[in-house]
Amino acid sequence: MEKDPRALLVLPTVVLSGLAIAWAGSQGGSTFRGVPVFALAVALVFLIQWLAFVPAYLMQSERFFDLTGSLTYVSVTILAAWLSAPIGGRSIVLAVFVVAWAVRLGLFLFRRVRRAGKDDRFDEIKPSFVRFLNVWTIQAMWVTLTFAAALAAITSTSQSGLDAFAFVGIGVWTAGVAIEATADMQKNRFRADASNKGAFISTGLWSWSRHPNYFGEIVLWIGVAIIALPVLQGWQLITLTSPVFVFLLLTRVSGIPLLEAKAEATWGGQDAYESYKKRTQVLVPLPPRR
Repeated sequence: MEKDPRALLVLPTVVLSGLAIAWAGSQGGSTFRGVPVFALAVALVFLIQWLAFVPAYLMQSERFFDLTGSLTYVSVTILAAWLSAPIGGRSIVLAVFVVAWAVRLGLFLFRRVRRAGKDDRFDEIKPSFVRFLNVWTIQAMWVTLTFAAALAAITSTSQSGLDAFAFVGIGVWTAGVAIEATADMQKNRFRADASNKGAFISTGLWSWSRHPNYFGEIVLWIGVAIIALPVLQGWQLITLTSPVFVFLLLTRVSGIPLLEAKAEATWGGQDAYESYKKRTQVLVPLPPRR
């Protein structure tokens, strides 16, 4: 029996939220055999996570958690584009961007977990059926909310070619991906150097921001929202909260707060780390303070 009764409320709360997003995003969207493609896509997102949860719980493994999330983005985006065909240039760009981002990030996270052998965030969660299921369900909601604007535009019956919004969004997305990928690459190289074992990275983009990869992530989803905006209408506009969700998730929930606490527990009080904190921005990359 789950000791924390609040854990029992997570699944129904998340599912109801998912249904609300599915309804809003489906307004003005294409259908497949009478079913809104947007709603069908959201249902598939949740189904994939729940199916993946079964072997993960039985094997008590989280190694394929991040990879499953990424594959969900890829498969659902491609399916939604196919079911909504023919689609315009804007939707094609959005689909390509979501797939490209998901493939890069998914491979990066999968390799990281494989090298480490496990993800210690799951140590206390895996033994509990309810809590571990909640994590997979929350991942379904993360996928849904993150690419909701892109999905709504791809499945919209109001298709259009590229315009000023699209080109501005493409530029913003490209900048975000470049920042995120560069930050990940720099940290990978830092950790691969045995002489850096037990140290924190403070070079490259990490000398301008303590979390430049997260900044890049937020920026790229802003770019997606800009591209999607012109074809969204009515309740579909709710999906433009996608970048807001990403920002709040990374800065208030599971991103920066957890990593900052972990860093403080590891290096807090050390002169080098305290100096690094004082001169380096938390999120937005800016020249180091003097």
